[in-house]
Amino acid sequence: MTPTLSQDEIRRYSRHLLLRDVGGPGQQKLKAARVLCVGAGGLGSPIIEYLAAAGVGTLGLVDDDVVSLSNLQRQVVHSTANVGRLKVESAAERVAALNPNVTTELFPVRLDSDNIADIVDRFDVIVDGTDNFPTRFLVADTAYALGKPLVSAAVQEFYGSVTTLQPYLTDDNGQPEPSWRCLMPREPDGNVPTCSEVGILGAVVGVLGTLAACEVLKLITGVGKPLLGRLLMVDIRDMQIDTIGYRRRPDTVIPTAKGRQPAAGSASTPPEQ
Repeated sequence: MTPTLSQDEIRRYSRHLLLRDVGGPGQQKLKAARVLCVGAGGLGSPIIEYLAAAGVGTLGLVDDDVVSLSNLQRQVVHSTANVGRLKVESAAERVAALNPNVTTELFPVRLDSDNIADIVDRFDVIVDGTDNFPTRFLVADTAYALGKPLVSAAVQEFYGSVTTLQPYLTDDNGQPEPSWRCLMPREPDGNVPTCSEVGILGAVVGVLGTLAACEVLKLITGVGKPLLGRLLMVDIRDMQIDTIGYRRRPDTVIPTAKGRQPAAGSASTPPEQ
């Protein structure tokens, strides 16, 4: 059933309703949508705030961390008063204050192979703003296995990137769309420096998180062309934006979520062992 918009929502979302490519039908799609935000930190802050402001009906918030004082330089969804609280609780409080029409579902856990499939399967779109490769690979593989669109963003120092993944689909030429492992076949060897080790300009997460939120809104409303097979790279230091294309690797293996079969209509099959 398509959700109706209240008079309050019509006023709240009036600038969306004026957009020819969004309008009432697009706003109703946003209200009906369920989006899982993996990470309620730097990237998660603008993602969560803009999706809430846009009227996404349900936001799932995943993060097992608590707010610390050093987070506040960039994690603007949190406040000084919330230092020491779970990030998902702090972020949910902000969502409620920003848009009471949005429902939040909180998952104060670290994603692992035992819990991720059940969480991801509850949502329509997944957006990853995590800060470590093991979780990034786990989220990407699970979204692929369950046939869920995934927006993935990353940042470090003055730089960032964002891409959108739907590897269970084929493109206009009948070719399979690339997966995360087509862009990065395996986790990097050794320890990759984190923001706590090399630092980050706070506003960088705002830029990349907002771009990621735009991709999510596009996927839900059907507006424009998502970043499928394209990696958008942003260099804030020199203020350069580039896009590189990437394709499906012929040796791509379809991941299987624990206890589940690969998504129906997946674009390729695992190679023979």
